[in-house]
Amino acid sequence: MKSQVKAGAILQYVQMALQIVINLLYTPIMIRILGDSEYGIYSLASSIISYLNLLTLGFGASYIRFYSVQKQKGDEDAIKRLNGLYLMVFSVMGLVALIAGLVIAFNVGIFFNETYTEHDLYIAKILMIFLSVNLAESFVASVFTSYITSQEKFIFQKIVNMGKTVLSPALCIAALFLGYASIGMVIVTTCVTFLIDFINIGFSVGKLNMRFSLRDPDWRLLKDIAVFSVFIAINQIIDQVNWQAGKLILGKMVSATAVAVYTVSVTINSMYLNFSSAVSSVFTPRVNRIITEKRDGWQEEINLLFQKVGRVQFLILGLILTGFIFFGQYFISIWAGEGYELAYYTALLLICPATLALVQNLGIEIQRARNQHQFRSIAYLIMAAVNVGLSILFCHYWGIVGTAMGTAISLIVANGIIMNIYYQKKLDMHIGQFWWQIAKILPGMIIPVAFGILIMIFIKITSIWMFLGLVAGYTMIYCISMWFLGMNQFERELIKKPLRKIFKRGNHAENNG
Repeated sequence: MKSQVKAGAILQYVQMALQIVINLLYTPIMIRILGDSEYGIYSLASSIISYLNLLTLGFGASYIRFYSVQKQKGDEDAIKRLNGLYLMVFSVMGLVALIAGLVIAFNVGIFFNETYTEHDLYIAKILMIFLSVNLAESFVASVFTSYITSQEKFIFQKIVNMGKTVLSPALCIAALFLGYASIGMVIVTTCVTFLIDFINIGFSVGKLNMRFSLRDPDWRLLKDIAVFSVFIAINQIIDQVNWQAGKLILGKMVSATAVAVYTVSVTINSMYLNFSSAVSSVFTPRVNRIITEKRDGWQEEINLLFQKVGRVQFLILGLILTGFIFFGQYFISIWAGEGYELAYYTALLLICPATLALVQNLGIEIQRARNQHQFRSIAYLIMAAVNVGLSILFCHYWGIVGTAMGTAISLIVANGIIMNIYYQKKLDMHIGQFWWQIAKILPGMIIPVAFGILIMIFIKITSIWMFLGLVAGYTMIYCISMWFLGMNQFERELIKKPLRKIFKRGNHAENNG
């Protein structure tokens, strides 16, 4: 089982790297073949239907917890009833999502303004029909994927997910080059989703012997699941509003092209978020262990871990953020193409304030481990509503940039002010010390930032090779400067240890040879 966990963790990083690379390659191809308008329609239709994901009410994330309880009791009949209960609930949810999606598809005009043609609305309707079918089927299939996770079959699961990560965009690109446009893409995506889900269902039932009992469902358990899932559902709503509402606002108030530009900035933001979560997720088991055991000095241990992980995340995110500030404009011009210049500014408005939360990502796991995550969900829900209000107001005056400004302000208030006060007052976290430790990294940024400013002032990037050379040079200067001026001994050891092992193995192989 340990090998499954270790291999699963490695494959998770491989999949994340694959996803980023594919996004970088796939998105510009899609934009250039579809064109700005149809790309915007496709993004908006996907965003609208994705809101129906909220119908899961956070139940999917709760399956493993309730399965583990029954498994510990050794009650196989209870597990069958649990599986049957989830299958019934998600089948009903899938049916509701399908009906709601079809209603939306046949009344698509309410989400679009007069700038859209009848042909645009027809494309949006067809896209939404297929997306609704895709979503409804995935509701039912999620019961089986949750069961695979509960059995810790991570190698199978990650390999299948990686297959989907590669197969879906590859076939979509083929459909685009054959002239099937966005409708061809969504048909391909639906077929791939069905294929992958059938593989998961077959593996669950055939290999893992997953069984169901639809008789005498435990409705009292359903109530417990609902109570546990409510705050997970709130977090899903928040994420949906913060990163998708801007598309709906721009689709209704501006145009499909504006949606396309905003989608590019959201895609960049999503890749930025992935870098942070990859670091903090590794420490989740350790946080739960420290808080569960509560040995002497556990609070101080949590604070030190919070600071250590925050510094490591800031070191990584600092390189990406400053690099994007200096090289982002040229990157977007060659990646997304002409007409997407505003995506640089909207992306900065999203990723800069998001950094405040990302360096404190471990705090989310600390809250959950202490069962004190409810406040965060409620506070973020309120700020998500503020986000929508500000985005609508600012969109009226400043369009795409105004929409991003509304999100930026809500993120700064929620992450930079409200949550830091909560950490200090309710979780006894030493927030002043945390930000002081982050501030100690800043001297390491002086040299690379000065180098970046000089590049912006005196150098005009004229080719992809020049761009890659300057990015490589900036990265090298950043790393060297941080090594001597930003990192502490603990962080240097994180790099030295694996290097020592590599050199040791190399010397050992050479001596044996």
